[in-house]
Amino acid sequence: MHTVSGGCHCGNIGVTLRLPRPPNKYQPRACDCDFCSRYDAAYVSDAQGSLAIEIEDASAVENFTQGDQLAQFMICRKCAVLIGAHFRVAGRLYAAVNARVADASVDFGEPLVVSPKKLSAPEKQQRWQSLWFADVRITGLTAGTVPTRLARY
Repeated sequence: MHTVSGGCHCGNIGVTLRLPRPPNKYQPRACDCDFCSRYDAAYVSDAQGSLAIEIEDASAVENFTQGDQLAQFMICRKCAVLIGAHFRVAGRLYAAVNARVADASVDFGEPLVVSPKKLSAPEKQQRWQSLWFADVRITGLTAGTVPTRLARY
């Protein structure tokens, strides 16, 4: 396994990815929706890997939903960095991380533009379940402590 660390600018949210392949073998998926484009987000994940997110101050974390409102996008309110996206289905949490939060020394492959807005809600969930981390741990949060808002993009 290859370990990749990173987080937001202010250090409030840290991430640790464990990937079965070297980082340069992953092409982050650059979603072309208005929300992700605004944040210049490109997501990396691997269903065979794992993701740990550690939050110091939960009051400085906000989740946004947009579009079909299936996924939530985690953003640090202190430094406005988009950490990644997550969704829950059948009691299981799945997530993908914005590759731009990885430490500067990490080299992922060239981003690949994707357009999930062209997929139906069930198609999105099926795709995410096959691509996103299924072994996800978020520490520092208590149920109901992170507000979720609908983004209008």
